[in-house]
Amino acid sequence: MVSPSPNGPMTRPDPIDSYRLLTDVLKSVSRSFYLSIRILPRGMREPVAVAYLLARAADTIADTRALPPSRRLEKLLAFRSLVESGGTPQSIAEIVEELDTHSDGVSAGERRLLGQTDSLLSLLEGLPEADRERVSNVVVTLTRGMELDLTSFPPEDSGKVGALESAEQLDGYTYLVAGCAGEFWTQVAVANEPRLARWDAEEMSALGVRFGKALQLTNVLRDVPRDLRIGRCYFPAEELAASGLAPPDLLVPANADRARTVLVPWIRTALEHFGAAEAYILATPRCCTRLRLAALWPVLLGLATLERLALNDQWLAPDRPSRVGRRWVYGMMARSVVAVRSDILVRQWIHGLRHRVERALRDI
Repeated sequence: MVSPSPNGPMTRPDPIDSYRLLTDVLKSVSRSFYLSIRILPRGMREPVAVAYLLARAADTIADTRALPPSRRLEKLLAFRSLVESGGTPQSIAEIVEELDTHSDGVSAGERRLLGQTDSLLSLLEGLPEADRERVSNVVVTLTRGMELDLTSFPPEDSGKVGALESAEQLDGYTYLVAGCAGEFWTQVAVANEPRLARWDAEEMSALGVRFGKALQLTNVLRDVPRDLRIGRCYFPAEELAASGLAPPDLLVPANADRARTVLVPWIRTALEHFGAAEAYILATPRCCTRLRLAALWPVLLGLATLERLALNDQWLAPDRPSRVGRRWVYGMMARSVVAVRSDILVRQWIHGLRHRVERALRDI
């Protein structure tokens, strides 16, 4: 990892460096979301990409297990302060320096991203004022979700498992780490896409929040086995207790059938949120093909993931992930280029996937 130079003020990267940061670096730290960003209309692409990369840099700081949670939290809050109020290369270097020497478990793409933090913050400063404020606000909110992770659960190597307390806390968490992104996406779209002039921004922002919650809840449910092994159980403790379970019980794959009483209602909650995501896509004019595709892909991927999760009788086993294959993703993308221009085809496709999830739940 290359730490930023401590000398001189931050300047906006030259166009070539900016392009590499928003393409090559973005691709190295993102898979599915990279595709959605690249297909966005030009006016939306830079603010959304900058927001994603800043959030991913913050997430890397929060997840660097070579440092204790208290130290990570300190650096996360310092990073948040830079996003809110700006900083100098020196102040950025102070955050990155310790991570430079404790980068175990950090991917090559993440190291490269952290090494470009000064350039990324310069891109933020170079955005139009309204977009800059939107990006800053959403990244600050996202870091509050990361802060919750660091303060609500035991250290990853403690051998303990902690759980959120209630359904309300999980719902609030999904807003902090994704629902706010749906709100941000809507704000940027309305500001940068003239063809959305007839949108009711308040109504669409509310749908966008639920859209984001649908995606995050799907990720939470899919990643239960992995998260448990770093001490994090997002299922509410009160719901587990009502089913005669405690968070450590979910570490035993043989308890998968018993724990379905907690899993299934949350899959149904995710399906309800995906209904809002469908309304969001259909409210997007058919002429906005890029914007529609960017929203449609994660919905189709999320619903396909929920189906695999509902059908997975070993969903608590870390070696039996509920994931969609790359071949399915590429096939979906190819079909979507034609379907996206038709409300009827989009509705039928989403309804078909939702029906498959509901059928899988009925068959349990």
